[in-house]
Amino acid sequence: MRATASSGGDRRQGYHAGVDDTRSAASEHGRRLAAAIGLGATILVVEIVAGIASGSLALLADAGHMFADVSGMALSLGAIWLAARVRTDGRTFGLYRLEILAATVNAVALLVISAIVIVEGLRRLTDPPPIESGLVVVVALGAVVANAVSIWLLSHGRHASLTIRSAYLEVLGDLLGAGAVLVAGAVIALTGWRPADAIASILIGLLIVPRTLGLLRESVVVLPEANRRGVDMGEVRGHSLGAQGVV
Repeated sequence: MRATASSGGDRRQGYHAGVDDTRSAASEHGRRLAAAIGLGATILVVEIVAGIASGSLALLADAGHMFADVSGMALSLGAIWLAARVRTDGRTFGLYRLEILAATVNAVALLVISAIVIVEGLRRLTDPPPIESGLVVVVALGAVVANAVSIWLLSHGRHASLTIRSAYLEVLGDLLGAGAVLVAGAVIALTGWRPADAIASILIGLLIVPRTLGLLRESVVVLPEANRRGVDMGEVRGHSLGAQGVV
Protein backbone atom coordinates (compact mmCIF):
# COMPACT_ATOMS: atom_id res chain seq x y z
CA MET A 1 0.00 0.00 0.00
CA ARG A 2 1.11 3.55 -0.65
CA ALA A 3 -0.29 7.05 -0.30
CA THR A 4 -0.91 9.13 -3.42
CA ALA A 5 1.42 12.00 -4.25
CA SER A 6 -1.19 14.59 -3.36
CA SER A 7 -0.89 13.66 0.31
CA GLY A 8 2.91 13.74 0.45
CA GLY A 9 3.18 17.25 1.82
CA ASP A 10 0.86 16.50 4.71
CA ARG A 11 2.75 13.30 5.51
CA ARG A 12 6.12 15.03 5.53
CA GLN A 13 4.81 17.80 7.73
CA GLY A 14 3.27 15.30 10.15
CA TYR A 15 6.47 13.25 10.31
CA HIS A 16 8.70 16.20 11.17
CA ALA A 17 6.15 17.60 13.60
CA GLY A 18 6.11 14.30 15.48
CA VAL A 19 9.88 13.84 15.77
CA ASP A 20 10.32 15.79 18.98
CA ASP A 21 6.87 15.21 20.47
CA THR A 22 6.53 11.44 20.32
CA ARG A 23 7.73 9.53 23.36
CA SER A 24 7.71 5.84 24.08
CA ALA A 25 5.26 4.57 26.68
CA ALA A 26 8.16 3.41 28.82
CA SER A 27 9.78 6.87 28.87
CA GLU A 28 6.75 8.26 30.71
CA HIS A 29 7.55 5.99 33.65
CA GLY A 30 11.34 6.37 33.65
CA ARG A 31 11.48 8.07 37.05
CA ARG A 32 9.47 5.31 38.69
CA LEU A 33 11.78 2.74 37.11
CA ALA A 34 14.82 4.65 38.42
CA ALA A 35 13.33 4.64 41.94
CA ALA A 36 12.71 0.88 41.71
CA ILE A 37 16.34 0.41 40.63
CA GLY A 38 17.52 2.36 43.67
CA LEU A 39 15.44 0.23 46.03
CA GLY A 40 16.61 -2.96 44.33
CA ALA A 41 20.27 -1.98 44.53
CA THR A 42 19.88 -1.29 48.25
CA ILE A 43 18.29 -4.70 48.83
CA LEU A 44 21.04 -6.34 46.79
CA VAL A 45 23.86 -4.92 48.90
CA VAL A 46 22.12 -5.68 52.21
CA GLU A 47 21.31 -9.27 51.17
CA ILE A 48 24.88 -9.99 50.07
CA VAL A 49 26.31 -8.75 53.38
CA ALA A 50 23.62 -10.49 55.44
CA GLY A 51 23.86 -13.70 53.40
CA ILE A 52 27.59 -13.98 54.04
CA ALA A 53 27.22 -13.06 57.70
CA SER A 54 24.33 -15.46 58.36
CA GLY A 55 25.43 -18.35 56.12
CA SER A 56 22.07 -18.29 54.33
CA LEU A 57 22.07 -19.59 50.74
CA ALA A 58 18.50 -18.32 50.34
CA LEU A 59 19.62 -14.74 51.00
CA LEU A 60 22.54 -15.08 48.61
CA ALA A 61 20.27 -16.66 45.99
CA ASP A 62 17.81 -13.80 46.34
CA ALA A 63 20.74 -11.39 46.07
CA GLY A 64 21.77 -13.09 42.83
CA HIS A 65 18.21 -12.73 41.60
CA MET A 66 18.25 -9.07 42.61
CA PHE A 67 21.54 -8.53 40.76
CA ALA A 68 20.03 -9.85 37.53
CA ASP A 69 16.91 -7.74 38.02
CA VAL A 70 18.69 -4.52 38.96
CA SER A 71 21.12 -4.81 36.06
CA GLY A 72 18.23 -5.68 33.76
CA MET A 73 16.19 -2.69 34.91
CA ALA A 74 19.23 -0.45 34.50
CA LEU A 75 19.59 -1.75 30.95
CA SER A 76 15.91 -1.03 30.39
CA LEU A 77 16.31 2.51 31.70
CA GLY A 78 19.23 3.05 29.32
CA ALA A 79 17.12 1.69 26.48
CA ILE A 80 14.30 4.09 27.37
CA TRP A 81 16.76 6.99 27.18
CA LEU A 82 18.04 5.86 23.80
CA ALA A 83 14.53 5.24 22.50
CA ALA A 84 13.57 8.83 23.33
CA ARG A 85 16.26 10.21 21.01
CA VAL A 86 15.19 11.95 17.80
CA ARG A 87 14.36 9.73 14.83
CA THR A 88 16.31 10.03 11.56
CA ASP A 89 15.79 8.95 7.97
CA GLY A 90 18.08 6.00 8.69
CA ARG A 91 16.07 5.02 11.81
CA THR A 92 12.48 6.03 11.16
CA PHE A 93 11.35 4.33 14.38
CA GLY A 94 14.20 5.93 16.32
CA LEU A 95 15.71 3.42 18.76
CA TYR A 96 12.46 2.01 20.16
CA ARG A 97 13.56 -1.51 19.25
CA LEU A 98 16.23 -1.32 21.97
CA GLU A 99 13.47 -1.42 24.60
CA ILE A 100 12.37 -4.83 23.31
CA LEU A 101 15.98 -5.98 23.10
CA ALA A 102 16.46 -5.00 26.76
CA ALA A 103 13.44 -7.10 27.75
CA THR A 104 14.89 -10.09 25.87
CA VAL A 105 18.29 -9.75 27.57
CA ASN A 106 16.54 -9.50 30.95
CA ALA A 107 14.66 -12.74 30.34
CA VAL A 108 17.78 -14.66 29.28
CA ALA A 109 19.72 -13.41 32.33
CA LEU A 110 16.91 -14.50 34.66
CA LEU A 111 16.86 -17.99 33.18
CA VAL A 112 20.60 -18.37 33.78
CA ILE A 113 20.30 -17.13 37.36
CA SER A 114 17.41 -19.49 38.09
CA ALA A 115 19.42 -22.50 36.86
CA ILE A 116 22.37 -21.59 39.09
CA VAL A 117 20.12 -21.11 42.13
CA ILE A 118 18.32 -24.44 41.66
CA VAL A 119 21.55 -26.44 41.24
CA GLU A 120 23.19 -24.86 44.28
CA GLY A 121 20.03 -25.33 46.35
CA LEU A 122 19.92 -29.03 45.53
CA ARG A 123 23.56 -29.38 46.54
CA ARG A 124 22.92 -27.68 49.90
CA LEU A 125 20.00 -29.99 50.75
CA THR A 126 22.37 -32.79 51.70
CA ASP A 127 24.74 -30.70 53.81
CA PRO A 128 23.12 -27.46 55.08
CA PRO A 129 25.48 -25.14 56.99
CA PRO A 130 24.66 -23.34 60.27
CA ILE A 131 22.44 -20.29 59.67
CA GLU A 132 21.83 -17.14 61.73
CA SER A 133 18.05 -17.20 61.37
CA GLY A 134 17.35 -13.94 63.21
CA LEU A 135 19.36 -11.90 60.73
CA VAL A 136 17.72 -13.73 57.82
CA VAL A 137 14.23 -12.87 59.09
CA VAL A 138 15.01 -9.17 59.59
CA VAL A 139 16.64 -8.71 56.17
CA ALA A 140 13.97 -10.72 54.34
CA LEU A 141 11.21 -8.68 55.97
CA GLY A 142 12.89 -5.45 54.82
CA ALA A 143 13.20 -6.89 51.30
CA VAL A 144 9.48 -7.73 51.24
CA VAL A 145 8.55 -4.15 52.14
CA ALA A 146 10.98 -2.59 49.64
CA ASN A 147 9.81 -4.86 46.81
CA ALA A 148 6.18 -4.08 47.58
CA VAL A 149 6.97 -0.38 47.17
CA SER A 150 8.73 -1.06 43.85
CA ILE A 151 5.74 -3.03 42.59
CA TRP A 152 3.48 -0.10 43.39
CA LEU A 153 5.82 2.25 41.51
CA LEU A 154 5.91 0.09 38.38
CA SER A 155 2.28 -1.03 38.32
CA HIS A 156 1.19 2.23 36.66
CA GLY A 157 3.08 1.56 33.43
CA ARG A 158 3.08 -2.23 33.10
CA HIS A 159 0.18 -2.30 30.63
CA ALA A 160 1.63 0.44 28.42
CA SER A 161 5.19 -0.81 27.89
CA LEU A 162 6.85 -4.20 27.56
CA THR A 163 9.96 -2.73 29.17
CA ILE A 164 8.08 -1.59 32.28
CA ARG A 165 6.19 -4.88 32.33
CA SER A 166 9.53 -6.70 32.27
CA ALA A 167 10.73 -4.73 35.29
CA TYR A 168 7.39 -5.22 37.06
CA LEU A 169 7.55 -9.00 36.63
CA GLU A 170 11.13 -9.06 37.87
CA VAL A 171 10.23 -7.16 41.05
CA LEU A 172 7.18 -9.39 41.55
CA GLY A 173 9.50 -12.37 41.45
CA ASP A 174 11.76 -10.62 43.95
CA LEU A 175 8.82 -10.12 46.29
CA LEU A 176 7.94 -13.82 46.13
CA GLY A 177 11.60 -14.74 46.60
CA ALA A 178 11.95 -12.50 49.64
CA GLY A 179 8.78 -14.04 51.05
CA ALA A 180 10.27 -17.51 50.64
CA VAL A 181 13.44 -16.41 52.45
CA LEU A 182 11.34 -14.93 55.25
CA VAL A 183 9.43 -18.18 55.71
CA ALA A 184 12.65 -20.22 55.65
CA GLY A 185 14.25 -17.98 58.27
CA ALA A 186 11.20 -18.27 60.48
CA VAL A 187 11.14 -22.07 60.14
CA ILE A 188 14.81 -22.33 61.10
CA ALA A 189 14.32 -19.96 64.04
CA LEU A 190 11.35 -21.93 65.38
CA THR A 191 12.39 -25.50 64.62
CA GLY A 192 16.11 -25.45 63.80
CA TRP A 193 15.47 -27.32 60.52
CA ARG A 194 18.27 -25.94 58.32
CA PRO A 195 17.27 -27.55 54.97
CA ALA A 196 14.47 -24.97 54.84
CA ASP A 197 17.07 -22.47 53.60
CA ALA A 198 18.04 -24.66 50.62
CA ILE A 199 14.38 -25.36 49.82
CA ALA A 200 13.67 -21.63 49.75
CA SER A 201 16.58 -21.18 47.34
CA ILE A 202 15.18 -23.81 44.99
CA LEU A 203 11.72 -22.20 45.15
CA ILE A 204 13.23 -18.85 44.23
CA GLY A 205 14.75 -20.41 41.13
CA LEU A 206 11.52 -22.16 40.18
CA LEU A 207 9.44 -19.01 40.62
CA ILE A 208 11.55 -17.20 38.04
CA VAL A 209 11.13 -19.68 35.18
CA PRO A 210 7.43 -19.51 34.09
CA ARG A 211 7.10 -15.72 33.98
CA THR A 212 10.50 -15.36 32.34
CA LEU A 213 9.64 -17.83 29.57
CA GLY A 214 6.44 -15.89 28.89
CA LEU A 215 8.32 -12.60 28.68
CA LEU A 216 10.99 -14.14 26.45
CA ARG A 217 8.38 -15.60 24.10
CA GLU A 218 6.59 -12.26 23.77
CA SER A 219 9.75 -10.21 23.22
CA VAL A 220 11.13 -12.68 20.66
CA VAL A 221 7.90 -12.29 18.68
CA VAL A 222 8.32 -8.52 18.64
CA LEU A 223 12.02 -8.46 17.70
CA PRO A 224 11.61 -9.86 14.14
CA GLU A 225 8.47 -7.69 13.73
CA ALA A 226 6.10 -10.65 13.60
CA ASN A 227 2.38 -9.95 13.97
CA ARG A 228 1.31 -9.47 17.56
CA ARG A 229 -1.13 -12.04 18.94
CA GLY A 230 -4.75 -11.05 18.30
CA VAL A 231 -3.99 -8.67 15.40
CA ASP A 232 -6.04 -9.41 12.23
CA MET A 233 -3.87 -8.17 9.36
CA GLY A 234 -6.78 -8.48 6.91
CA GLU A 235 -8.77 -6.05 9.03
CA VAL A 236 -5.77 -3.70 9.31
CA ARG A 237 -5.24 -3.78 5.54
CA GLY A 238 -8.92 -3.15 4.81
CA HIS A 239 -9.03 -0.25 7.25
CA SER A 240 -5.90 1.30 5.70
CA LEU A 241 -7.28 0.96 2.16
CA GLY A 242 -10.45 2.68 3.27
CA ALA A 243 -8.54 5.88 4.10
CA GLN A 244 -8.68 8.72 1.57
CA GLY A 245 -5.52 9.00 -0.56
CA VAL A 246 -4.35 5.42 -0.02
CA VAL A 247 -4.18 2.97 -2.96
